[in-house]
Amino acid sequence: MTAETRSTDRLTIAAAATLGLLALAALVVPAVSRHDPLAIGDVLATQLLSPLSRDGGGAFHVLGTDRFGRDLFVRMMLAGRISLFVGVGGSLVGAVLGTTVGAVAGWRGGFVDRAAMAITDAFLAVPRLVLLLLCVALWQPGVITVIVVLAATGWMGVARIIRGEVQGVRTHAYVDAAVVVGMSGHRVLWRHVLPNALGPAIVATTLGVGNAVLLESGLSFLGLGIQPPRPSWGNMIAGGRDLIVTAPWVALAPGVALILTVLAATLLGDRLRDRIAGEREGARVLGERV
Repeated sequence: MTAETRSTDRLTIAAAATLGLLALAALVVPAVSRHDPLAIGDVLATQLLSPLSRDGGGAFHVLGTDRFGRDLFVRMMLAGRISLFVGVGGSLVGAVLGTTVGAVAGWRGGFVDRAAMAITDAFLAVPRLVLLLLCVALWQPGVITVIVVLAATGWMGVARIIRGEVQGVRTHAYVDAAVVVGMSGHRVLWRHVLPNALGPAIVATTLGVGNAVLLESGLSFLGLGIQPPRPSWGNMIAGGRDLIVTAPWVALAPGVALILTVLAATLLGDRLRDRIAGEREGARVLGERV
């Protein structure tokens, strides 16, 4: 094992551990904490306490409090629960939609392929941010709306990837053998072709999680995503931007959590892509030797 490989593996382990800890904290901290992340108490006595400080009642605040006296750490973990759910949910729904469109287009070919790819290219020609802003302007902001919007604007890349993979896999001998023995085209596609074409789509979906979390935070920052008092990292950053000089922790804490999440998801996606590419190269070399 080379030094470069060992360094890559350490980064991958660190990225996976970071995502795991964030997800675990997002699930556990709001459930066991004595601080209500949505309740507003004695604002004058508890607002804008600095990190690692105690309020008048003796309660300890790891990351301090916001302008309404709410514990920032607990609130940030609740926001992480929402942001991660929206990011993963939007990416998975988009991946399922893109996989379906790409698989059908690549397998059927002809008019179906041309029509599906024309629609895909039309969506790809419009900047995703414009589509996001248009969709959230048409429907009331909320968790479900953001997931649907992220899925509706993120399926096109997966569709193109799956289409290309299906077109390549369908030329293999085992696909012809399955057709010869009498299997229906539908069964051949979903049982034999698609499972062997999913690798790049899984990579794209993993990379898309970080992008979806970032887009959700951007929408919430603009007031078009998750609406207060329900927290997300985006609206928490927006709520603390005017305090960046007097109480920088209010905006910096969720900002750091957002950066770590996007970076970790990207590193995992890159590692998965490299591994799949290595396996394919190994299979190709073995095939040439045989």
